[in-house]
Amino acid sequence: MKTWPLLCLLIALSVTYASADDGYRLWLRYERIADPAVRAAYAKTFGFIAVSDSGDIVHNAARELQTGIGAMTGKHIPIVKTVPKNGRGIRLSLSGASDVTPVSADSYAISLEGGNVVIKSAGNTGLLYGSFALLRHLQQHLPVEKVVTQSKPKVQLRMLNHWDNPEGTIERGYAGSSLWKWYELPETVDPRYADYARANASIGINGTVVNNVNASARFLTAEYLHKVAALAGVFRKYGIKTYLSVHFAAPKTLGGLKTSDPLDPEVRKWWTEKTKEIYGIIPDFGGFLVKANSEGEPGPQDYGRTHADGANMLAEALAPFHGVVIWRAFVYKADPNADRFKAAYDEFAALDGKFARNVIVQVKNGPIDFQPREPFSPLFGNMPRTPLGMEFQLTQEYTGFATHWVYEAPIFKECLDSDTYVNGKGSTVARIVDGSLHNYPLTCVAGVANTGSDRNWTGHPMAQANWYAFGRLAWDHTLSAQAIAREWTQLTLTTHAKAVATVSDIMLRSRAIYVDYNTPLGLSRPWTGSHYAPEPWQNRSSRPDWTAIYYHRADSLGLGFDRTASGSNALEQYRPEVRRAWENAETCPLPYLLWFHHVPWSKKLSSGRILWDELCHRFYTGADSVLWMQKQWDGAQTAIDPAIHADVTGRLAKQYKEALWWRDAWILYLQTFSKQPVPAIYPKPERTLEEVKKSVNVYLMR
Repeated sequence: MKTWPLLCLLIALSVTYASADDGYRLWLRYERIADPAVRAAYAKTFGFIAVSDSGDIVHNAARELQTGIGAMTGKHIPIVKTVPKNGRGIRLSLSGASDVTPVSADSYAISLEGGNVVIKSAGNTGLLYGSFALLRHLQQHLPVEKVVTQSKPKVQLRMLNHWDNPEGTIERGYAGSSLWKWYELPETVDPRYADYARANASIGINGTVVNNVNASARFLTAEYLHKVAALAGVFRKYGIKTYLSVHFAAPKTLGGLKTSDPLDPEVRKWWTEKTKEIYGIIPDFGGFLVKANSEGEPGPQDYGRTHADGANMLAEALAPFHGVVIWRAFVYKADPNADRFKAAYDEFAALDGKFARNVIVQVKNGPIDFQPREPFSPLFGNMPRTPLGMEFQLTQEYTGFATHWVYEAPIFKECLDSDTYVNGKGSTVARIVDGSLHNYPLTCVAGVANTGSDRNWTGHPMAQANWYAFGRLAWDHTLSAQAIAREWTQLTLTTHAKAVATVSDIMLRSRAIYVDYNTPLGLSRPWTGSHYAPEPWQNRSSRPDWTAIYYHRADSLGLGFDRTASGSNALEQYRPEVRRAWENAETCPLPYLLWFHHVPWSKKLSSGRILWDELCHRFYTGADSVLWMQKQWDGAQTAIDPAIHADVTGRLAKQYKEALWWRDAWILYLQTFSKQPVPAIYPKPERTLEEVKKSVNVYLMR
């Protein structure tokens, strides 16, 4: 009898543990609806799912509807071949051009016809996307009659780029090891691959590059192609094509040729035969992603050839199979007198119009390297005859890894909404990327993935929102960061109105808070030993642009990189309207001030403070704002799963500690140049510069 209380306690603990949300379900939680009126209305409306097509993609669409609506209503929803004479339900309908507007295999229309919800599309993938759109609507407990809509993706190729390596590591990965268990494939196919594909399809992602852009030629061997084929077999059932990053020197390293010169006939023949082999194993293979002549990677310039020569050679091999080449524009040479900001433009702008029709040049959103805030890359607006794809980074290489909460949709939107003025006012980056401005035959948006083997996929639970926001914006870049934040919160965390508003507010302010304590006023710091720890004093490397001092240019006179005509003249790469907004330090918006100007410490800014005081203000208020994030998050505790809430609470505590670390490192280091005191309203740092440097060194030795 004495063991009974203990047994009850163990049962209670096991129930609590089993019911805790570990984040695995992402935004596809499909929680039972608490409101009985809403639950009853949905149960009455959805009595069946009628599907005439039996293909894998449509089958998965129907099964997702069955699972989702069943979980939300507590009712089993049968999948049937024909619409019953009585009752109400869902009909998935493959329709011709006259029935669906706009027309494409991915577009869909949702309508109400005779009491039934009808999802129409010209293609199977459209039915899948429409099904997820309906579920998204229902997860927010919205009225069924308001689900009527039509939708078409604004970009054709909506892709994740995985920087995963064959040994299971992930370059710039902060959520565990690779999802892909290469040592088990192709014989063992982890069920998680299907859940990954479901999550991507639910937000419209239709392509994935499974390996690192710093590519191993091993992925082109027959052994690894069959492993990749096993993944492709899972992905295609969700409308996702598989791509590979390729090692440009593979003809030599793998094929045994004496050269990898793209104009050499034997090299071209090797790629042609290798491409045929790939399509023989993966019939719906998407194409190649290439990083060439960048950061030590081999490329066509090794043989005196251009990027266009290299890309066109691969494009020729892929063309018979309708494959595409995605050629990255992330290039910069080790020139001590150059400005890395200008490198991509200098190498690619002159090649406009020289790439084959099945080549996309993939450009990072900014000219440096995924900084917390960057101006848009000057390549956008300067290559009207070459399809330019967008490359965003979801993994938080420069935004705090999996420790700091940074919602990245404002970063994406800031770039997409920027006006290049290439064809006059309104020539936004978004209109270039989606092809509407220059009539590109191919369009692409890629995100460097933030997924890993961690149970919750992304390490930091709130980093799931960056994956979600990327997919939603790749589909429709007119969506607002605010709308996506609210939507993701409702689908992933809670439908409690006050909590949704609170969490959304934290998300929308999180990026600005991080920038304030990390890189305010246009500071950038793309090289530290770890890309994580504060190290503004770092000045030793094999090349100058791999030091921190190269970017901030702190000296006794002031701070910032002069990119006006009196400096590197990087601003010359932009249209006059853009230059005018940034070239005058008196009128340059503060977020970009130090990107383009070397500003005296005592210079009075538009805020009314001198530069030094404004920097102190940003560093201190940014760090203190993490305390605000903690307080707001605590206020939403009762509406959020305890396990998720506790996880984020711990990370916010770490974030505050590290925000102080960044604040003190910058202030104490810059103070050696400014020779000015911290304003009296702020407490002086409790540690010395040497103590901060020591703590950074300890971190880097881990």
